Amino acid sequence: MLVALFATCVNDALFPSTAIATVRLLERLGVTVDFPSEQSCCGQPQYNTGYRQACEPLVHRTAKAFAAYDHVVTPSGSCAAMVRDNYPRIGAKAAAEGRGTALADAAAGLAPRVYELTEFLVDVLGVEDVGAYFPHSVTYHPSCHGLRVLGLGDRPLRLLRAVKGLELRELPGAEECCGFGGTFAVKNAAVSAAMAEDKLANALGTDAQVLCGADNSCLLHLGGMLRRRGRTLRPLHLAEILASTEQDPWQAP
Repeated sequence: MLVALFATCVNDALFPSTAIATVRLLERLGVTVDFPSEQSCCGQPQYNTGYRQACEPLVHRTAKAFAAYDHVVTPSGSCAAMVRDNYPRIGAKAAAEGRGTALADAAAGLAPRVYELTEFLVDVLGVEDVGAYFPHSVTYHPSCHGLRVLGLGDRPLRLLRAVKGLELRELPGAEECCGFGGTFAVKNAAVSAAMAEDKLANALGTDAQVLCGADNSCLLHLGGMLRRRGRTLRPLHLAEILASTEQDPWQAP
Protein backbone atom coordinates (compact mmCIF):
# COMPACT_ATOMS: atom_id res chain seq x y z
CA MET A 1 0.00 0.00 0.00
CA LEU A 2 1.29 3.45 -0.97
CA VAL A 3 0.31 6.41 1.20
CA ALA A 4 1.32 10.05 1.31
CA LEU A 5 2.64 11.59 4.50
CA PHE A 6 1.05 14.95 5.28
CA ALA A 7 3.69 16.11 7.75
CA THR A 8 2.14 19.53 8.64
CA CYS A 9 3.93 22.80 9.33
CA VAL A 10 4.30 22.34 13.09
CA ASN A 11 5.95 18.96 12.69
CA ASP A 12 8.13 20.08 9.79
CA ALA A 13 9.38 23.16 11.62
CA LEU A 14 9.47 22.06 15.25
CA PHE A 15 8.89 18.31 15.63
CA PRO A 16 10.50 16.49 12.70
CA SER A 17 11.00 13.46 14.95
CA THR A 18 7.22 12.93 14.88
CA ALA A 19 7.13 12.81 11.09
CA ILE A 20 10.12 10.45 11.07
CA ALA A 21 8.44 8.23 13.67
CA THR A 22 5.27 8.11 11.58
CA VAL A 23 7.23 6.88 8.57
CA ARG A 24 9.11 4.30 10.67
CA LEU A 25 5.88 3.02 12.14
CA LEU A 26 4.01 2.75 8.86
CA GLU A 27 6.93 1.11 7.07
CA ARG A 28 7.22 -1.44 9.88
CA LEU A 29 3.58 -2.30 9.19
CA GLY A 30 4.26 -2.87 5.51
CA VAL A 31 3.12 0.48 4.18
CA THR A 32 5.12 2.35 1.54
CA VAL A 33 5.27 6.03 2.44
CA ASP A 34 5.83 8.88 0.01
CA PHE A 35 6.38 12.54 0.86
CA PRO A 36 5.06 14.91 -1.82
CA SER A 37 7.38 17.89 -1.66
CA GLU A 38 4.68 20.21 -3.05
CA GLN A 39 2.77 20.12 0.25
CA SER A 40 2.77 23.25 2.38
CA CYS A 41 0.57 24.85 5.03
CA CYS A 42 -3.03 23.61 4.90
CA GLY A 43 -4.32 27.11 5.71
CA GLN A 44 -5.56 26.46 9.22
CA PRO A 45 -3.90 29.55 10.82
CA GLN A 46 -5.43 31.82 8.19
CA TYR A 47 -8.85 30.21 8.44
CA ASN A 48 -8.92 30.34 12.24
CA THR A 49 -8.02 34.03 12.14
CA GLY A 50 -10.85 34.85 9.73
CA TYR A 51 -8.94 35.11 6.45
CA ARG A 52 -10.99 32.55 4.54
CA GLN A 53 -10.08 33.69 1.05
CA ALA A 54 -6.37 33.60 1.91
CA CYS A 55 -6.85 29.84 2.43
CA GLU A 56 -8.19 29.23 -1.05
CA PRO A 57 -4.84 28.94 -2.88
CA LEU A 58 -3.71 26.51 -0.19
CA VAL A 59 -6.77 24.33 -0.73
CA HIS A 60 -5.83 24.06 -4.41
CA ARG A 61 -2.16 23.48 -3.61
CA THR A 62 -2.85 20.78 -1.02
CA ALA A 63 -5.35 18.97 -3.24
CA LYS A 64 -2.86 19.00 -6.12
CA ALA A 65 0.02 17.78 -3.94
CA PHE A 66 -1.93 14.72 -2.78
CA ALA A 67 -3.93 14.03 -5.94
CA ALA A 68 -2.13 10.80 -6.82
CA TYR A 69 -2.68 8.99 -3.50
CA ASP A 70 -5.55 6.86 -2.25
CA HIS A 71 -4.64 7.58 1.37
CA VAL A 72 -3.11 10.68 2.96
CA VAL A 73 -1.94 10.17 6.55
CA THR A 74 -1.12 12.91 9.04
CA PRO A 75 0.02 12.79 12.68
CA SER A 76 -2.17 15.81 13.40
CA GLY A 77 -5.86 15.79 14.23
CA SER A 78 -6.15 19.54 13.75
CA CYS A 79 -4.79 19.51 10.20
CA ALA A 80 -6.85 16.44 9.29
CA ALA A 81 -9.91 18.26 10.62
CA MET A 82 -9.01 21.37 8.62
CA VAL A 83 -9.03 19.40 5.39
CA ARG A 84 -12.01 17.19 6.14
CA ASP A 85 -14.27 19.71 7.87
CA ASN A 86 -13.24 23.16 6.70
CA TYR A 87 -12.11 22.61 3.11
CA PRO A 88 -15.68 21.69 2.06
CA ARG A 89 -16.96 24.81 3.83
CA ILE A 90 -14.44 26.97 1.97
CA GLY A 91 -15.44 25.40 -1.35
CA ALA A 92 -19.15 25.78 -0.68
CA LYS A 93 -18.72 29.44 0.28
CA ALA A 94 -16.77 30.21 -2.89
CA ALA A 95 -19.48 28.54 -4.98
CA ALA A 96 -22.21 30.47 -3.15
CA GLU A 97 -20.37 33.69 -3.96
CA GLY A 98 -20.56 32.85 -7.66
CA ARG A 99 -16.88 32.00 -8.08
CA GLY A 100 -17.38 28.56 -9.54
CA THR A 101 -17.02 25.04 -8.16
CA ALA A 102 -13.26 24.51 -8.54
CA LEU A 103 -12.61 24.87 -4.80
CA ALA A 104 -15.53 22.65 -3.88
CA ASP A 105 -14.35 20.02 -6.34
CA ALA A 106 -10.80 20.15 -4.96
CA ALA A 107 -12.09 19.78 -1.39
CA ALA A 108 -14.45 16.95 -2.29
CA GLY A 109 -11.67 15.07 -4.05
CA LEU A 110 -9.23 15.32 -1.16
CA ALA A 111 -11.21 15.30 2.09
CA PRO A 112 -12.35 11.64 2.10
CA ARG A 113 -8.78 10.42 1.56
CA VAL A 114 -7.23 12.21 4.55
CA TYR A 115 -6.74 10.23 7.76
CA GLU A 116 -5.36 11.12 11.15
CA LEU A 117 -2.71 8.53 12.07
CA THR A 118 -4.72 6.57 14.65
CA GLU A 119 -7.72 6.42 12.29
CA PHE A 120 -5.52 5.00 9.57
CA LEU A 121 -3.97 2.39 11.85
CA VAL A 122 -7.24 1.17 13.37
CA ASP A 123 -9.76 1.71 10.57
CA VAL A 124 -7.72 1.17 7.40
CA LEU A 125 -4.92 -1.19 8.45
CA GLY A 126 -7.08 -2.87 11.07
CA VAL A 127 -4.35 -3.03 13.72
CA GLU A 128 -4.18 -2.03 17.37
CA ASP A 129 -1.03 -3.87 18.45
CA VAL A 130 1.66 -2.31 16.25
CA GLY A 131 4.52 -4.17 17.93
CA ALA A 132 5.62 -1.20 20.03
CA TYR A 133 7.64 -1.28 23.25
CA PHE A 134 7.67 1.67 25.63
CA PRO A 135 8.47 0.84 29.27
CA HIS A 136 7.21 4.08 30.80
CA SER A 137 4.09 5.39 32.54
CA VAL A 138 1.95 7.49 30.20
CA THR A 139 -1.13 9.67 30.46
CA TYR A 140 -3.00 10.67 27.30
CA HIS A 141 -4.43 14.10 26.41
CA PRO A 142 -7.00 14.02 23.57
CA SER A 143 -6.93 17.17 21.48
CA CYS A 144 -10.15 19.04 20.76
CA HIS A 145 -10.01 18.53 16.99
CA GLY A 146 -9.45 14.82 17.33
CA LEU A 147 -12.08 14.46 20.02
CA ARG A 148 -14.83 16.75 18.75
CA VAL A 149 -14.34 17.14 14.99
CA LEU A 150 -12.81 13.84 13.88
CA GLY A 151 -14.45 11.71 16.56
CA LEU A 152 -11.32 9.64 17.23
CA GLY A 153 -12.93 8.19 20.34
CA ASP A 154 -10.82 5.55 22.05
CA ARG A 155 -8.63 4.67 19.06
CA PRO A 156 -5.50 6.31 20.56
CA LEU A 157 -6.13 4.62 23.91
CA ARG A 158 -6.59 1.22 22.30
CA LEU A 159 -3.26 1.63 20.55
CA LEU A 160 -1.54 2.70 23.76
CA ARG A 161 -3.01 -0.18 25.77
CA ALA A 162 -1.46 -2.63 23.31
CA VAL A 163 2.08 -1.22 23.73
CA LYS A 164 4.36 -3.64 25.56
CA GLY A 165 5.72 -2.29 28.84
CA LEU A 166 3.54 0.84 28.81
CA GLU A 167 1.56 1.74 31.92
CA LEU A 168 -1.41 3.88 30.91
CA ARG A 169 -2.70 6.22 33.60
CA GLU A 170 -6.10 7.87 33.26
CA LEU A 171 -6.02 11.66 32.89
CA PRO A 172 -8.71 13.40 34.97
CA GLY A 173 -10.66 15.96 32.93
CA ALA A 174 -9.19 14.52 29.76
CA GLU A 175 -11.89 16.00 27.54
CA GLU A 176 -11.20 19.56 28.69
CA CYS A 177 -9.31 21.81 26.25
CA CYS A 178 -5.65 22.47 27.03
CA GLY A 179 -6.05 26.14 26.07
CA PHE A 180 -3.96 26.19 22.90
CA GLY A 181 -6.69 26.52 20.29
CA GLY A 182 -4.37 27.83 17.57
CA THR A 183 -4.58 31.61 17.51
CA PHE A 184 -6.74 31.53 20.66
CA ALA A 185 -3.51 31.18 22.68
CA VAL A 186 -2.25 34.41 21.12
CA LYS A 187 -5.44 36.44 21.29
CA ASN A 188 -6.49 35.26 24.75
CA ALA A 189 -3.18 34.48 26.40
CA ALA A 190 -4.31 34.75 30.01
CA VAL A 191 -7.30 32.44 29.57
CA SER A 192 -5.18 30.05 27.51
CA ALA A 193 -2.51 29.87 30.21
CA ALA A 194 -5.11 29.27 32.92
CA MET A 195 -6.59 26.39 30.93
CA ALA A 196 -3.12 24.90 30.49
CA GLU A 197 -2.49 25.17 34.23
CA ASP A 198 -5.65 23.15 34.90
CA LYS A 199 -4.71 20.53 32.33
CA LEU A 200 -1.19 20.18 33.70
CA ALA A 201 -2.37 19.97 37.30
CA ASN A 202 -4.41 16.93 36.29
CA ALA A 203 -1.56 15.44 34.26
CA LEU A 204 0.99 15.93 37.03
CA GLY A 205 -1.43 14.37 39.49
CA THR A 206 -1.16 11.07 37.63
CA ASP A 207 2.60 10.89 38.40
CA ALA A 208 3.11 9.66 34.84
CA GLN A 209 6.50 10.05 33.19
CA VAL A 210 5.08 11.01 29.79
CA LEU A 211 2.21 13.23 28.66
CA CYS A 212 1.15 11.79 25.32
CA GLY A 213 -0.95 13.47 22.64
CA ALA A 214 -1.77 13.09 18.97
CA ASP A 215 -1.33 16.79 18.18
CA ASN A 216 2.02 18.49 18.66
CA SER A 217 0.32 21.88 18.81
CA CYS A 218 -1.22 20.92 22.17
CA LEU A 219 2.06 19.38 23.31
CA LEU A 220 3.95 22.52 22.30
CA HIS A 221 1.63 24.60 24.47
CA LEU A 222 1.74 22.28 27.46
CA GLY A 223 5.43 21.44 27.05
CA GLY A 224 6.42 25.09 27.13
CA MET A 225 4.68 25.56 30.44
CA LEU A 226 6.22 22.38 31.84
CA ARG A 227 9.72 23.56 30.92
CA ARG A 228 9.21 27.02 32.40
CA ARG A 229 8.14 25.41 35.66
CA GLY A 230 11.00 22.92 35.70
CA ARG A 231 8.72 19.88 35.63
CA THR A 232 10.03 16.50 34.54
CA LEU A 233 6.78 15.31 32.89
CA ARG A 234 7.76 14.77 29.27
CA PRO A 235 5.39 15.69 26.39
CA LEU A 236 5.62 13.17 23.54
CA HIS A 237 3.62 12.52 20.40
CA LEU A 238 1.79 9.22 20.15
CA ALA A 239 3.61 8.36 16.91
CA GLU A 240 6.95 8.34 18.71
CA ILE A 241 5.64 5.91 21.31
CA LEU A 242 4.17 3.60 18.66
CA ALA A 243 7.40 3.72 16.62
CA SER A 244 9.48 2.56 19.58
CA THR A 245 10.40 -1.16 19.68
CA GLU A 246 12.57 -3.40 21.85
CA GLN A 247 15.12 -3.56 19.02
CA ASP A 248 14.97 0.19 18.36
CA PRO A 249 13.66 1.85 21.55
CA TRP A 250 12.79 5.51 21.87
CA GLN A 251 15.65 7.54 23.28
CA ALA A 252 15.12 10.84 25.03
CA PRO A 253 17.15 13.55 23.23
